[in-house]
Order: sequence, then C-alpha cells, then structure tokens
Amino acid sequence: MTTAPVSKKAPLLHRLPIIREYRKSVGLQRWMLLIGLIITALILLMAIFAPLIAPYGYSQLRDDSGAFGARVAPNAEHWFGTTVGGYDVLSRFIWGSQTAVLVMIMAVVLSLFIGVLLGLVSGYIGGWLDRILVVVADAIYAFPSLLLAIVMAIMISGGQSDMLGGILAAALSITVVFIPQYFRVTRAEVVRVKSEAFVESSKVIGASSGRIMFRHVLRNSTRTLPLIMTLNAAEAVLTLAGLGFIGFGIEPSSAAEWGYDLNRSIADVASGVWWTALFPGLAIVLAVLGLTLVGESLNDLADPRLRTRRASGGGKVQSTSVQAEQADAQTDADTGDEEARA
Repeated sequence: MTTAPVSKKAPLLHRLPIIREYRKSVGLQRWMLLIGLIITALILLMAIFAPLIAPYGYSQLRDDSGAFGARVAPNAEHWFGTTVGGYDVLSRFIWGSQTAVLVMIMAVVLSLFIGVLLGLVSGYIGGWLDRILVVVADAIYAFPSLLLAIVMAIMISGGQSDMLGGILAAALSITVVFIPQYFRVTRAEVVRVKSEAFVESSKVIGASSGRIMFRHVLRNSTRTLPLIMTLNAAEAVLTLAGLGFIGFGIEPSSAAEWGYDLNRSIADVASGVWWTALFPGLAIVLAVLGLTLVGESLNDLADPRLRTRRASGGGKVQSTSVQAEQADAQTDADTGDEEARA
C-alpha cells in the first residue's frame, strides 16, 4: 500500500509577500527591487532613530559654543553646512525623513482603509450604490492632486503651516486623490471573486453576507494592493515637498520639511551656496526613487508578460524561477486548504 506524499509547507519567511516577490525576481528586476528596498529601509531607519542620530534639533540655531551662523560651508561641526536661516542642514535632512514617513503612513493607511472598504461593499452589493460610487470615483480623478492639497491645507490649518496642519493637509489630499484607485482595483477583484464556487458554497450553508465579504471575498481581492501602496507613498512625498516649496508646507520651527528647505535655498544657488539645495533635493529624489523602484518591480512581477527571463546563467536562472513558482503554488494551495477547512 502506497502512501500519498505529504507536501512540505514553505517556511514563514518565504511566505512573506516581499520575500516571495524577491525570490521570483531575476536579473534587472531583482536588482531594482533590492536597491529600492535598501533605500526605503534606510529612510525608515533614519526616521525612526532621528532623535539619536541627528546632531542637533530641527529648529536649533545655536549650541554651547554660540550661534551656528548662516550659510556656513560644510565643515567638521556641520557636515552638510547650514541654511540661510542658520539651521544645520544635516539635522534637517534627518528630521525631514520623519515628517515624510508620517505623511506616507497616514496617507496610505487612510486611503487603503476607505478605498478597500468602499470597493468591497460596492462590488459585492452592486445596484444603485455601485453606480453612484463609480461615478464619484471617476469624478475625483478630475482634481489635480497638488491643487487639492493646497485647498486642504487652507481648510485644515487655516493658512497656518504648523506640523499637524501640514502633515494632515498632505496626508488627506493624497487620501482623497488615491481612494478611487483602491476602490476600483478592489471592486474589480470583488466582482470577479464573488462568482467563485467557494462563495456560492458559503451562501448555501447559510453564511451571512458580512462573513462572506470579510472572511472569504476580501482576503482574495487584495493581491495587487502592495503595488499601489508603494506608488502612493512616493506620491505622498512629492505632494508634501510641493506644498512646502510653494509656501503651504510646514514652518521650520514646527518640523523639518525638505520642500520648504528647497524653497529657501533658491536664492543660494545663484550665489554659489550649493549645499542648502543639494541635500534636501537629494533626500526627495532618494525617497521617491526607492519607493518607485519597489513599486515598479512589484508591477513587473505581478504581470507575467512583463517578467524578464535572461538567457545568461542558463539553468541556474530558470531553476530559481521554477523553484519560486513551485513555492508560490504550494503556498496558494495551503491557503486554499485553510479556506476550505474554514
């Protein structure tokens, strides 16, 4: 009597979404994803440990030896120099990452929660509610994100660019602009998933609509959301910098913000003071680049037509790809078994 082979469950680390995508990537895709993850991780670490690694406070103008001075060139005491207002550029470079991360988290979490919830309800229930939500989502696309951010900044902070008002204005503007993306993606997946056999089986055994929506349909309708989240996070950084650059950002005494520092350094460039503009601009570029590389890599890996399979390396590359696909298939099978048992 033969015994059916027992499939070995993939380790927990290999089942993490970002690890699964990294193992599936090859060649240029893997390097893009790796570089993006490294840059993003460094910015997150810099934001978390800003109070420990920043040499001075974001609004500090002097120390025990006296005032820093304005437009001081990079030296041993101020590695990145000082601004026209006398702030230490390195300290505001580090503290600015904290502000950017706060905006990213608020914008992504709010838009994700609202957009997914509306898409789930609209796609599953349908009818007049679905038609109204689709029309509203399409109408929001007509509003430019930066213009909406300016309006939100005025409405929320009343023209006062303090830390809370600036962060809320940028986060809420991104939330409003990108809710339709989460809504439409989730709705399309829900419409597809609700016609599957396991949903019909749940209805037959008497499961409530709420249980079916959140227990079965939702968990099978969110596979493409990580890609949208990374791209939205990059857009949040750009919108925050845009608000600060045009004067609707955060005052330097309330929080460090790269866009504001970049605006204050415009006059310095013409006079040969390069360091006040270089480092805030570099911070914005690196933050957006890291998130965009991760997002584009996830997009390529999610679409089999865009995956690159290089002939160089021969069997090694193909073997790695096949192993990754087999691991993913096994993980999906394990998930399906768990759902069936539930």
